[in-house]
Amino acid sequence: MLARDIIRRVREIQVRTGRQVADVLAGEYVSVFKGRGMEFDEVRPYIPGDDIRTIDWNVTARVGAPYVKRFVEERQLTLNIMADVSRSQNFGSGDRSKREATAELCALLAFSAIRNDDKVGLTLFHGGIEQFIPPRKGQKHALRVVREVLAHGLDTPAEEQRKKAEGRRRLFSFFRSRGRRLDSLRDHTDIGQALEFILSVNVRKSVCFVVSDFFDADYERALRAANRKHDVIAVLVTDPRELEIPPTGLIAVEDSESGRTQLVDTSSSAFRDAVRTTATTRVDELGRRMRRLGIDFIHVDASKSVVDPLVKFFRMRGRRMRG
Repeated sequence: MLARDIIRRVREIQVRTGRQVADVLAGEYVSVFKGRGMEFDEVRPYIPGDDIRTIDWNVTARVGAPYVKRFVEERQLTLNIMADVSRSQNFGSGDRSKREATAELCALLAFSAIRNDDKVGLTLFHGGIEQFIPPRKGQKHALRVVREVLAHGLDTPAEEQRKKAEGRRRLFSFFRSRGRRLDSLRDHTDIGQALEFILSVNVRKSVCFVVSDFFDADYERALRAANRKHDVIAVLVTDPRELEIPPTGLIAVEDSESGRTQLVDTSSSAFRDAVRTTATTRVDELGRRMRRLGIDFIHVDASKSVVDPLVKFFRMRGRRMRG
């Protein structure tokens, strides 16, 4: 993707998501994530009725009169966005790939954070850590986060179309064994390593969105460890054609790991039913696994609005906090 195309896409996302942040997400974001801790504000003279446990004995001894510590809700939040940029994210059966849906989701989160004077950071990962942008404030920084997610690994429009076509050929890769180690890091996803990285670079507690298609295994221990320190939210991004295959006859598909190709008959109802069952079971099991780990789970369809799942999540979480 050329630089001018990236700038145009970022501006489109900014315009589209800016209104959504202002109209829909801003209040939901504040109600869910603000006030999660207390920080010291000042000391003031003791007033009858104050909790004696808040007395600052050092100040009291110096001035000869009782003073208490005053605490306020911690206002500043650190939002860490972890975006999967492995090759499976290039797949898109419609106008928007999973990568593009991920970029728009990241934009909504980044602009919501910046609007509320919070810091936002970005980690791009696949089989390794591709890029890390430390958390900072500001509109320009938020735009950089969106640009990096959208532009990473894309060179020219022709190359982008080639990768989308490659993604379509690799549609069935997730039905096969994932036990082999690939030579190319970008060909697979290592969520565990990405979480271990974020634990090593973020000392303070943060809200951490992990945005991926979760074509990986053996990352539960890392998720559990990360969630003990941070507030981890898992966001699954899928394409409709990963969940249901249309009856288009014989097509050639390529295994993204082994490179083997084979013909499949999509006109067979038994085959389509098997695809649907396997895919929906994977999504349902992923949701159950996250709930067992105490991690919130969001499912985003790349062909639809990314706002609705976010709003649903915020409202669900808000009800849970009030209850």
